Amino acid sequence: MKFTKMHGIGNDYIYVNGFEETVENPNELAVRVSDRHFGIGSDGLVLIEPSSVADFRMRMFNADGSEGDMCGNASRCIGKYVFDRGLTDKTRVTLETRSGIKVLELTVEGGKVKRVRVDMGAPRIRCEEVPCTLGTGVVLRAPVHVLDRTFEITPVCTGNPHGVIFLDEPVETFELAKYGPVLECHPAFPKKANIEFVQVLSKERLRMRVWERGSGITLACGTGSCAALVAANLCGLANRRATVVLDGGELVNEWDEATGHVFMSGPAAFVFDGEYDVRR
Repeated sequence: MKFTKMHGIGNDYIYVNGFEETVENPNELAVRVSDRHFGIGSDGLVLIEPSSVADFRMRMFNADGSEGDMCGNASRCIGKYVFDRGLTDKTRVTLETRSGIKVLELTVEGGKVKRVRVDMGAPRIRCEEVPCTLGTGVVLRAPVHVLDRTFEITPVCTGNPHGVIFLDEPVETFELAKYGPVLECHPAFPKKANIEFVQVLSKERLRMRVWERGSGITLACGTGSCAALVAANLCGLANRRATVVLDGGELVNEWDEATGHVFMSGPAAFVFDGEYDVRR
């Protein structure tokens, strides 16, 4: 099987061209290729496939084999892949995902895509739509006690369910590996959730680290960065446009007041091409 490794500010996936390759069991394959010691090494597997309703279709599988609904960083990488590899000459590309059709605006320099702006659609901010059982309607900073601490969680869905937590302490020293997995599987999130730990630097700048549902600690989460902006704005902590600083780099996000949509802008990078023996 031919594959391409790409990353969006450190959130790395194995991409397979579904126009040329057939993947029989993507759930199992995702586990194998994601292993950083015995596989290729990634946060998961992404299939780029034909679509009957959009220019392309994305299926993404987390490192544990579970299928995700949406991945912001992967969607930017797909924009780069399909343009740079000549699968399209459009600079406005539609992408079918399990959370709806997303629109990618490509910035091209020297014939290659450097940045992608993704229309992530309107966030779902009612608790029951996330889904989450911490209340009804818009729930802000609901207290949840796990292990030895009480956190205040703001649930948001930006393609995937998220629980956003604002910290007074620096996120760099926060025990992400201790609290992340417990909160991901908390009963308040019936479909589990990505958990974002956010330090507000200013109303235009947020510092975030993430524990991703199905993958654990990753260097970045695009949908999570959008959820962080939405939650921060709802809580009066940020403007509708802000830079989100993640471990792997920065994204510029905007919750547009006119359309109600969230737009995410950031880079996408090619790492290498390779071949993987699926019979192993």
